[in-house]
Amino acid sequence: MRIEEGFQQTPFSDEEPYGADPVLPDLLKRLLPNSIHCELDPEFRRFETVVVQTVRPISELVSPPTFTQYNQWGQRVDILHTSEGWRGLKAVCQEEGIVAIPYERKHGEYSRIHSFSKIFLMAGDSQVVDCPMSMTDGCARVIELFGTKEMKELVYPRLCSRDPTQAFTSGQWMTERPGGSDVSQTETKAAPSSQSSSHSLGTTYKLDGFKWFSSATDSNVSVALARTGSLVQGSRGLSLFLVPLRLPLHGLASPTSNNIYVHRLKDKLGTKALPTAELSLQGTEAYLIGSLGAGVKHITPVLGITRVHSAVTSVGYLRRGLAIARSFATVRCVEGGKLRLSDAPLHVAELAKIALIYRALIHLTFGVVHLLGKSECGTATVEEELRLRLLTPVVKGFSAEKSGAALEECMASLGGQGYMEENVVARLIRDVLVERIWEGTTTVMALDVLRSVQIAGVSSAYHDWARSLLSSVPRAFHENIKAPLAILEAALQTLQSAYKRPTALLVARPAFILLSYVTASLYLLEHAIWANENKSTQWRLDLEAFSRWVQESGFTTARDEVETGMQAGAERAKLDKGLVYGGYDRAKL
Repeated sequence: MRIEEGFQQTPFSDEEPYGADPVLPDLLKRLLPNSIHCELDPEFRRFETVVVQTVRPISELVSPPTFTQYNQWGQRVDILHTSEGWRGLKAVCQEEGIVAIPYERKHGEYSRIHSFSKIFLMAGDSQVVDCPMSMTDGCARVIELFGTKEMKELVYPRLCSRDPTQAFTSGQWMTERPGGSDVSQTETKAAPSSQSSSHSLGTTYKLDGFKWFSSATDSNVSVALARTGSLVQGSRGLSLFLVPLRLPLHGLASPTSNNIYVHRLKDKLGTKALPTAELSLQGTEAYLIGSLGAGVKHITPVLGITRVHSAVTSVGYLRRGLAIARSFATVRCVEGGKLRLSDAPLHVAELAKIALIYRALIHLTFGVVHLLGKSECGTATVEEELRLRLLTPVVKGFSAEKSGAALEECMASLGGQGYMEENVVARLIRDVLVERIWEGTTTVMALDVLRSVQIAGVSSAYHDWARSLLSSVPRAFHENIKAPLAILEAALQTLQSAYKRPTALLVARPAFILLSYVTASLYLLEHAIWANENKSTQWRLDLEAFSRWVQESGFTTARDEVETGMQAGAERAKLDKGLVYGGYDRAKL
């Protein structure tokens, strides 16, 4: 039999990333004022066409980068070759204003929602191009806040440009071999330059060191931490610098013109299109951003922005995977071709579990996106600023944790077709896994939350918000959601106990997971209340999503693990080590 003969499977379709999404349109209707929503809703419908008709075809042209270190004459050239598709995706992002929109601030605090909605819609087809966009976004913000006059005049406009022929992208160089996420062990040194430079954008330094991960090696500039104090000062001895990858910055120049040498490209599990490299800095010219010794403080806004980008792309990958799984179920038949999977209760029940995770994560993520927009535009209250500090690591870590597992279920729902490269989900799984590591693992995020709750006012700002939201639940809701409300209120009490100082040895990570579950629950409840008040046809589904999330998603297990962590001490830690490495000696406790 020829392949053209016999049974022919109807292909799945995902032609309306925005319009056919079961959550996003209603969510944006709640978050955006009516006048802004009326303006942006057609914009998102236009952009979904761009995703389908432009981004996806360009994505097919993407291939992994290659690197030529020496030419045929034995000369060091360090030429990085990126694909037409990769360059094309960056150009689309620039033309669409992915970085520009938050700084144009046409819609004030809602500009972040505008920009991140577009990132979200294209994430599953963008081959991780938001990685350099996120770092460019962070660089723009740090220059806006702390940059020199020259940086603001010459670099900032190009970071925010919508013209691909003029726009800059930026890297972010923090990770080094000794410390990973612990920048206190940074080895790269910065020394004041005795040479004047016609390229100077501020006080000039020369950097010498080795950056272990650079995820935008094809960028124009980068922000980098380097040591201006002694090693014993730890992170207090670090300063922040703007580093041109080539000199002169405005024009064509040799890849090694600023004494930056690529040691090798990283061979990674996923994010294959992204040029990630090890870099040697050997007298590299750089310009001080802000004040000496304030590097960690000055780079904090970058980390906040890139962590939110990470969350948005994690959930954006899940949006694409779930859309494929939903669509496939409408065209795949079982039971001798008599029953569509979309009409098979057992199959739909599993898709509903994925959809529940998706709903929780998108509400959590865009809740934090709105807080970020408020913070940047100066409209956030003190309490909202404190909540943003607490919830930024929450949204980053929890979205990465949950999206990867949910995408595996999307793959399984397609059967063997889900395992095929050409059906997208396999790539989504590989790419989403990096989000559990990039900008800090889940444990690193949990420890960051632990630090944030120790800031005066953070805990009360969060719990006051939760109590205010719970007090706004309509009486008509109480009978239907009495049980989940009780579970939620008990979990809030558990969190207060878990984060009391001194915190238990093993409580940080389980408390982080419970805090994430609770926060997602609150955002789901907030939306259900809004949907009921605005007579949305979806309000019963929104209320059901809240109930199921609290009662069926792992919420109670998370609370139990916090209770275990609060009671655990050195004995359990010792047993943990024994389980991992073998051997146990109680006498050494």
